[in-house]
Amino acid sequence: MHDLSSWTLAEREQKSLEILRQALAEFGSAMAVAFTGGKDSLVVLDLVRRAGNGHVSIPVLHIDTTVDFPEVYEYRDRLAREWGFQLVIYQNREALAEAPLTDDPKFCIFCTKRLKTEALNQAIQRYQWRALITGVRWDEHQARSQETYFSPRPDHVRVHPILHFRERDVWEYIKKYELPYCPLYDKGYRSLGCVPCTKPVSDRSVPERAGRGTDKEGLMERLRALGYF
Repeated sequence: MHDLSSWTLAEREQKSLEILRQALAEFGSAMAVAFTGGKDSLVVLDLVRRAGNGHVSIPVLHIDTTVDFPEVYEYRDRLAREWGFQLVIYQNREALAEAPLTDDPKFCIFCTKRLKTEALNQAIQRYQWRALITGVRWDEHQARSQETYFSPRPDHVRVHPILHFRERDVWEYIKKYELPYCPLYDKGYRSLGCVPCTKPVSDRSVPERAGRGTDKEGLMERLRALGYF
Protein backbone atom coordinates (compact mmCIF):
# COMPACT_ATOMS: atom_id res chain seq x y z
CA MET A 1 0.00 0.00 0.00
CA HIS A 2 0.94 3.64 -0.38
CA ASP A 3 1.67 5.64 2.77
CA LEU A 4 0.64 9.18 1.89
CA SER A 5 -0.78 10.10 5.28
CA SER A 6 1.65 13.00 5.68
CA TRP A 7 0.58 14.71 2.47
CA THR A 8 -1.48 17.88 2.87
CA LEU A 9 -4.49 18.47 0.65
CA ALA A 10 -2.56 21.20 -1.17
CA GLU A 11 0.21 18.71 -1.97
CA ARG A 12 -2.34 16.20 -3.25
CA GLU A 13 -3.92 18.86 -5.44
CA GLN A 14 -0.56 19.89 -6.87
CA LYS A 15 0.32 16.31 -7.75
CA SER A 16 -3.03 15.85 -9.48
CA LEU A 17 -2.65 19.06 -11.46
CA GLU A 18 0.84 18.04 -12.60
CA ILE A 19 -0.53 14.73 -13.89
CA LEU A 20 -3.42 16.39 -15.69
CA ARG A 21 -1.26 19.06 -17.30
CA GLN A 22 1.08 16.34 -18.52
CA ALA A 23 -1.87 14.40 -19.93
CA LEU A 24 -3.36 17.46 -21.62
CA ALA A 25 -0.01 18.29 -23.17
CA GLU A 26 0.43 14.75 -24.49
CA PHE A 27 -3.10 13.85 -25.61
CA GLY A 28 -4.87 17.18 -26.03
CA SER A 29 -8.35 16.89 -27.52
CA ALA A 30 -7.89 13.14 -28.16
CA MET A 31 -8.82 12.51 -24.54
CA ALA A 32 -11.97 12.49 -22.41
CA VAL A 33 -12.78 12.52 -18.71
CA ALA A 34 -15.20 9.95 -17.30
CA PHE A 35 -17.99 11.33 -15.12
CA THR A 36 -20.29 9.06 -13.12
CA GLY A 37 -21.95 11.77 -11.06
CA GLY A 38 -20.08 10.65 -7.95
CA LYS A 39 -17.84 12.60 -5.60
CA ASP A 40 -14.56 11.33 -7.09
CA SER A 41 -15.67 12.20 -10.62
CA LEU A 42 -16.59 15.67 -9.39
CA VAL A 43 -13.15 16.29 -7.89
CA VAL A 44 -11.43 15.03 -11.05
CA LEU A 45 -13.64 17.21 -13.24
CA ASP A 46 -12.86 20.29 -11.16
CA LEU A 47 -9.13 19.50 -11.33
CA VAL A 48 -9.44 19.16 -15.13
CA ARG A 49 -11.12 22.55 -15.14
CA ARG A 50 -8.31 24.06 -13.09
CA ALA A 51 -5.63 22.44 -15.26
CA GLY A 52 -7.39 23.95 -18.26
CA ASN A 53 -7.34 27.47 -16.82
CA GLY A 54 -10.93 27.43 -15.65
CA HIS A 55 -12.42 25.53 -18.58
CA VAL A 56 -13.10 21.84 -19.23
CA SER A 57 -11.61 21.69 -22.72
CA ILE A 58 -12.14 17.96 -23.35
CA PRO A 59 -15.31 15.84 -23.64
CA VAL A 60 -16.96 14.60 -20.46
CA LEU A 61 -18.15 11.01 -20.86
CA HIS A 62 -21.09 9.57 -18.94
CA ILE A 63 -21.84 5.89 -19.48
CA ASP A 64 -25.63 5.65 -19.17
CA THR A 65 -26.89 2.26 -17.99
CA THR A 66 -30.43 3.74 -17.87
CA VAL A 67 -30.71 2.60 -14.23
CA ASP A 68 -28.77 5.37 -12.52
CA PHE A 69 -30.54 7.26 -9.76
CA PRO A 70 -32.82 10.09 -10.99
CA GLU A 71 -30.79 12.40 -8.76
CA VAL A 72 -27.63 11.46 -10.70
CA TYR A 73 -29.19 12.31 -14.07
CA GLU A 74 -30.53 15.63 -12.81
CA TYR A 75 -27.21 16.48 -11.18
CA ARG A 76 -25.20 15.50 -14.28
CA ASP A 77 -27.28 17.68 -16.59
CA ARG A 78 -27.32 20.62 -14.19
CA LEU A 79 -23.54 20.55 -13.77
CA ALA A 80 -23.07 20.38 -17.56
CA ARG A 81 -25.20 23.51 -17.93
CA GLU A 82 -23.55 25.41 -15.10
CA TRP A 83 -19.95 24.49 -15.99
CA GLY A 84 -20.49 24.57 -19.75
CA PHE A 85 -18.69 21.37 -20.72
CA GLN A 86 -19.30 19.04 -23.66
CA LEU A 87 -21.27 16.12 -22.23
CA VAL A 88 -21.09 12.84 -24.17
CA ILE A 89 -23.74 10.32 -23.08
CA TYR A 90 -23.16 6.79 -24.30
CA GLN A 91 -25.33 3.68 -24.05
CA ASN A 92 -24.69 0.11 -25.15
CA ARG A 93 -28.02 -0.20 -26.97
CA GLU A 94 -27.47 -3.79 -28.07
CA ALA A 95 -26.85 -4.87 -24.47
CA LEU A 96 -29.84 -2.88 -23.20
CA ALA A 97 -32.07 -4.94 -25.49
CA GLU A 98 -30.72 -8.13 -23.91
CA ALA A 99 -30.62 -7.01 -20.28
CA PRO A 100 -32.36 -9.11 -17.61
CA LEU A 101 -34.91 -7.47 -15.32
CA THR A 102 -33.38 -5.31 -12.63
CA ASP A 103 -34.64 -7.65 -9.88
CA ASP A 104 -32.85 -10.60 -11.48
CA PRO A 105 -29.80 -11.64 -9.37
CA LYS A 106 -27.75 -11.66 -12.57
CA PHE A 107 -28.52 -8.04 -13.41
CA CYS A 108 -25.69 -6.42 -11.43
CA ILE A 109 -22.93 -8.43 -13.15
CA PHE A 110 -24.62 -8.02 -16.55
CA CYS A 111 -24.84 -4.28 -15.98
CA THR A 112 -21.19 -3.93 -15.01
CA LYS A 113 -19.89 -6.09 -17.87
CA ARG A 114 -22.21 -5.07 -20.70
CA LEU A 115 -23.83 -1.74 -19.81
CA LYS A 116 -20.72 -0.18 -18.24
CA THR A 117 -17.50 -1.90 -19.31
CA GLU A 118 -18.48 -2.88 -22.83
CA ALA A 119 -20.12 0.50 -23.35
CA LEU A 120 -17.00 2.26 -22.13
CA ASN A 121 -14.79 0.37 -24.56
CA GLN A 122 -17.22 1.09 -27.39
CA ALA A 123 -17.23 4.82 -26.62
CA ILE A 124 -13.43 5.00 -26.59
CA GLN A 125 -13.28 3.29 -29.99
CA ARG A 126 -16.10 5.32 -31.48
CA TYR A 127 -14.62 8.68 -30.54
CA GLN A 128 -11.01 7.50 -31.07
CA TRP A 129 -9.83 8.82 -27.75
CA ARG A 130 -6.20 8.07 -26.97
CA ALA A 131 -6.65 8.55 -23.24
CA LEU A 132 -9.38 8.52 -20.60
CA ILE A 133 -9.22 10.28 -17.24
CA THR A 134 -10.97 8.55 -14.32
CA GLY A 135 -11.49 9.06 -10.59
CA VAL A 136 -9.89 5.80 -9.44
CA ARG A 137 -8.25 5.94 -6.00
CA TRP A 138 -5.74 3.58 -4.39
CA ASP A 139 -7.64 3.25 -1.12
CA GLU A 140 -11.10 2.65 -2.57
CA HIS A 141 -10.70 -1.02 -3.46
CA GLN A 142 -7.91 -3.61 -3.24
CA ALA A 143 -8.18 -4.21 -7.00
CA ARG A 144 -7.16 -0.57 -7.57
CA SER A 145 -4.33 -0.42 -5.04
CA GLN A 146 -1.57 -1.09 -7.60
CA GLU A 147 -2.77 1.29 -10.30
CA THR A 148 -0.40 3.86 -11.81
CA TYR A 149 -1.06 7.46 -12.78
CA PHE A 150 -0.65 6.60 -16.47
CA SER A 151 -1.91 3.08 -17.10
CA PRO A 152 -1.59 1.76 -20.70
CA ARG A 153 -4.45 -0.25 -22.21
CA PRO A 154 -4.41 -2.01 -25.61
CA ASP A 155 -5.94 0.97 -27.43
CA HIS A 156 -5.65 3.90 -25.02
CA VAL A 157 -4.13 5.13 -21.75
CA ARG A 158 -6.01 5.49 -18.48
CA VAL A 159 -5.06 8.61 -16.55
CA HIS A 160 -5.71 8.47 -12.79
CA PRO A 161 -4.98 11.90 -11.28
CA ILE A 162 -6.42 11.33 -7.79
CA LEU A 163 -4.96 7.92 -6.96
CA HIS A 164 -3.37 9.45 -3.87
CA PHE A 165 -6.61 10.96 -2.52
CA ARG A 166 -8.40 9.26 0.37
CA GLU A 167 -12.16 9.41 0.91
CA ARG A 168 -11.74 12.18 3.47
CA ASP A 169 -9.47 14.12 1.10
CA VAL A 170 -12.19 14.04 -1.54
CA TRP A 171 -14.71 15.56 0.85
CA GLU A 172 -12.20 18.07 2.17
CA TYR A 173 -11.55 19.19 -1.41
CA ILE A 174 -15.27 19.48 -2.18
CA LYS A 175 -15.84 21.60 0.93
CA LYS A 176 -12.73 23.70 0.34
CA TYR A 177 -13.87 24.73 -3.13
CA GLU A 178 -17.61 24.64 -2.33
CA LEU A 179 -18.33 22.25 -5.21
CA PRO A 180 -21.93 21.20 -5.89
CA TYR A 181 -22.21 17.48 -5.23
CA CYS A 182 -24.94 14.90 -5.85
CA PRO A 183 -27.60 15.14 -3.11
CA LEU A 184 -27.61 11.36 -2.61
CA TYR A 185 -24.57 11.75 -0.37
CA ASP A 186 -26.72 13.66 2.09
CA LYS A 187 -29.02 10.61 2.24
CA GLY A 188 -26.38 8.20 3.53
CA TYR A 189 -24.76 6.99 0.32
CA ARG A 190 -20.95 6.84 0.24
CA SER A 191 -20.37 5.32 -3.22
CA LEU A 192 -22.82 5.71 -6.10
CA GLY A 193 -23.68 2.96 -8.55
CA CYS A 194 -26.90 1.95 -10.28
CA VAL A 195 -30.21 1.86 -8.39
CA PRO A 196 -30.53 -1.96 -8.19
CA CYS A 197 -26.99 -2.40 -6.85
CA THR A 198 -26.46 0.50 -4.44
CA LYS A 199 -27.59 1.07 -0.87
CA PRO A 200 -26.87 3.71 1.78
CA VAL A 201 -24.13 2.92 4.30
CA SER A 202 -24.77 4.33 7.75
CA ASP A 203 -21.87 2.54 9.46
CA ARG A 204 -18.74 4.62 8.86
CA SER A 205 -16.51 1.79 10.12
CA VAL A 206 -17.21 -0.42 7.09
CA PRO A 207 -15.48 -0.05 3.70
CA GLU A 208 -16.55 2.84 1.49
CA ARG A 209 -18.07 0.55 -1.16
CA ALA A 210 -19.96 -1.65 1.34
CA GLY A 211 -23.24 -0.45 -0.17
CA ARG A 212 -22.36 -1.67 -3.67
CA GLY A 213 -23.37 -5.02 -5.21
CA THR A 214 -21.36 -7.78 -3.53
CA ASP A 215 -21.23 -9.98 -6.65
CA LYS A 216 -19.55 -7.25 -8.65
CA GLU A 217 -17.18 -6.24 -5.87
CA GLY A 218 -15.97 -9.84 -5.56
CA LEU A 219 -15.18 -9.93 -9.29
CA MET A 220 -13.51 -6.53 -9.43
CA GLU A 221 -10.11 -7.82 -10.59
CA ARG A 222 -11.67 -9.70 -13.51
CA LEU A 223 -13.95 -6.80 -14.41
CA ARG A 224 -11.07 -4.34 -14.40
CA ALA A 225 -9.12 -6.64 -16.73
CA LEU A 226 -12.03 -6.25 -19.15
CA GLY A 227 -11.85 -2.47 -18.93
CA TYR A 228 -13.94 -1.53 -15.89
CA PHE A 229 -12.73 1.40 -13.75
